[in-house]
Amino acid sequence: MVIIDKPIKRSKVKKMAQALFGNLVKAVVDIEKEIMAIGGELHSDEEALLLENGSDQRNLWGINLYPDVDDDQWIEFDSMINLRPSQGNITRGINDQKIRKKIAKIVGKLIKNEIPT
Repeated sequence: MVIIDKPIKRSKVKKMAQALFGNLVKAVVDIEKEIMAIGGELHSDEEALLLENGSDQRNLWGINLYPDVDDDQWIEFDSMINLRPSQGNITRGINDQKIRKKIAKIVGKLIKNEIPT
């Protein structure tokens, strides 16, 4: 597991996916710090890593990334850690469209086909 706070190549995510689940990698995004943890077997492992590094749990959202899928479909908003009745999220998905858009923006900033020079 690693915390991503600077852009990485999408090919690295693809290698992680192949090593773990074949076609996907789990990730947890901190929407406040605009960082993410990837490469865990469970979203809760990545969540714990971010919490240990100062993240606030209410800002952490679990997703799955499919690096071989087109950009507009490669993020799946599904994780058990997203069940948060106290925050109005009563499903494993992410119901708030603003949060979904913010996550997509953060993922797009951190995972690139090529690292900017």
